[in-house]
Amino acid sequence: MGAVAESDDQVQKSTLEAFADTILPGVKRSPDDRAIAGVCDDPGAVEAGALELLNDPATGVAAGLGPLSQALNAHAVAYAGEHGLALDEDVPPFVALDYENRVALVERLTSPGHPEQSGWVLLAMFSNMAFDSAAHLSTGEAIANGHPGLLQMGFAKPDSDGLWRFPDFSYGRELAKRHPETTESGSPA
Repeated sequence: MGAVAESDDQVQKSTLEAFADTILPGVKRSPDDRAIAGVCDDPGAVEAGALELLNDPATGVAAGLGPLSQALNAHAVAYAGEHGLALDEDVPPFVALDYENRVALVERLTSPGHPEQSGWVLLAMFSNMAFDSAAHLSTGEAIANGHPGLLQMGFAKPDSDGLWRFPDFSYGRELAKRHPETTESGSPA
């Protein structure tokens, strides 16, 4: 890096944020935010917790995030060279790409036949999961804290006792009769 040297952790964080924002764009956190491209006015993968999910050991990818962010930056340097792009050296190379070029590079990396496709597809899937399902949080906690993805999708709030019940049929009509031995809690007998 150039004038503003970043630690390896900062480089990894901003690179992965830029990747997640490329998958599911969101609003900038501040005017000088470089990782978030700001092509959307709504919260995206980063605000929904993509980095928290990626860093969760349960994902199986947490240990590989350092090498993946380094590889992504190396790909960004090569991509910039191919396209005659000058990269700002004050930020990691992938972060220095504008949104359209980030998209083009991620499309290349996730395309069938790319030798590293599976790693990039996993990062993309986890970025989506953070937004679509808040997989790094309990659903009740996510709803209570106003998780942006679940709110945007209109995910129903639980009843006052913390349980989800759906008294109305989702198709506007009953699709099957309840089994006569079903318990009060809804469990099969």
